[in-house]
Amino acid sequence: MNIAVLGLGLIGSIWARHWQDDGHQVRGWNRSPQPAHPCFEGDLRRAVAGANLVAVVVSDAAAVRAVLEPVSDLLRGVTVAVHSTIGVDQAQELAALVRGWGGSYLDMPFTGSKPAAEQRQNVFFVGDDAEAFAAVEPVYARISKARVRLGGVGRAATVKLAMNLGIAGVFQATVEAMRLAERAGVPRQTFFEVLDLNVAKSGVSELKRPKLLAGDFAPQFSVKHMHKDLRLALALAARLGQELPLTSGVERSYQQAADAGLSEQDFAALVRTLGG
Repeated sequence: MNIAVLGLGLIGSIWARHWQDDGHQVRGWNRSPQPAHPCFEGDLRRAVAGANLVAVVVSDAAAVRAVLEPVSDLLRGVTVAVHSTIGVDQAQELAALVRGWGGSYLDMPFTGSKPAAEQRQNVFFVGDDAEAFAAVEPVYARISKARVRLGGVGRAATVKLAMNLGIAGVFQATVEAMRLAERAGVPRQTFFEVLDLNVAKSGVSELKRPKLLAGDFAPQFSVKHMHKDLRLALALAARLGQELPLTSGVERSYQQAADAGLSEQDFAALVRTLGG
């Protein structure tokens, strides 16, 4: 398949390499040039021209729109898969734009950070109004462990926000528990040894344990991205008339982390706002 990857960040750069290794023709574009990447194409229109699939891996809805509008005339008959975590209304608005340009739109956020991408273990949530996913699923099957079809556009965005809300809440509880134990004299390593034997152990505690033990906050999934997702989840809840008291508190912790200059670090760096 002829694939354009728009966004060669932590995840997009890995997928582009995987797809190239799988034998596809891949051109990757990034707002800040990435000439060292084997798929890099510096011109956005050349990257998109002739593509069957345009995979958009940028930070938010405004960035999605900014990269698609200049190539709107090239999208007729093209499948546009948006992998950014965005709001439900934003997904539906973008879908209407892409359809108006003659393309097909896939609401397709994913879970799994950099290590999962490297191991071809991401999970894709798929919102698809027009049964467009079938044509590109073989491409995604090679870089993921599961693809979950959820119905129309907006469903996948909803599920992704719900999952990140849960991840952030569980991680916050883990860090608060760890810091409480530390303040009382229990070493961090001992805390995790006990956690291994307790039902409070979780997938996110295992994922972030190495970072918390080593004090390594190089980004796999950054504070700024999780903070953005929490704000989107709270906005969706407000529109639906649902209160999210735990998430509201967690969002305030992310705001504190942002105010402390931690936005570009991995969200494990939240431990620093608790005196870690």
